[in-house]
Amino acid sequence: MGLAVSGGPDSMAMLALAAATRPGEIEVATVNHGLRPEAADECALVLAACEARDISCTVLTVEVGAGNLQTEAREGRYRALLAWASDRGLQAVATAHHADDQAETVLMRLMRGSGLQGLAGIRPQVVFENTDIPVIRPLLGFRRDELREVIAETGMPFASDPSNEDESFDRVRMRKAIADADWLDPVAITRSAGHLSEAESTLEALADQFWRKRSDAGEGEVTVPMTDFNDSNARLIVRAATSLGASVRLGDVIALLGNEMAQRGKANIAGVLIEQVGQTYRIRREPPRNTG
Repeated sequence: MGLAVSGGPDSMAMLALAAATRPGEIEVATVNHGLRPEAADECALVLAACEARDISCTVLTVEVGAGNLQTEAREGRYRALLAWASDRGLQAVATAHHADDQAETVLMRLMRGSGLQGLAGIRPQVVFENTDIPVIRPLLGFRRDELREVIAETGMPFASDPSNEDESFDRVRMRKAIADADWLDPVAITRSAGHLSEAESTLEALADQFWRKRSDAGEGEVTVPMTDFNDSNARLIVRAATSLGASVRLGDVIALLGNEMAQRGKANIAGVLIEQVGQTYRIRREPPRNTG
């Protein structure tokens, strides 16, 4: 199994736990995004900890593209980690997300009005597109303070990332708000996220059945059934749009079905035309506009 270790206290605690419970069964990768001058020292810290325990460790260098800094860094990190795991023949990549991370994620998405898919939070296991190697989160049942205790007991060195104190990031502000609200229980929120994830999986399975049995792909268009469930209708439309090369978000389609589609029986979104025809939806690419 591969571990993604950043040098921070949570991932170093994961390294300590894995080294103690799965000796000889793990490899480590640490990612240098090149965004901070301290990054090279943090990678060196991880390397030294692994060398002391006779664990293979690889430093991965990632170039972060333009755009949202955290999003681009995250996507580049996962691409590099999954490519590394594939090259090494590893069965999974473990990250150190824990219950407090889950609570932050769920509450942030709740504040943004996310749907069920978003409120399911950080999944215990996820498989990204174009790979069959799962990313697992074995520490979701742990609190941050419990991982700090692991660090203290094992004497594992760790690095502190100053960006974790930068309140220009939404997550940092949410983290501090949760710390001030001692009545919030991140472990209970994690359990709720698990229930929501199970509900999300059930709805996806239901949409799968409708898609396999009743969708019809023609020349440049896809027809899907109009079911009794608005959520299923939206999921089917998203799948149809995706098969036509469009990128459409489930929440946007759910909103569309409740507004424009309900009034007019047709709408367009992200370059895709959606039209209600009897008890079906016909989805096709929007034709190019005549600019002459």
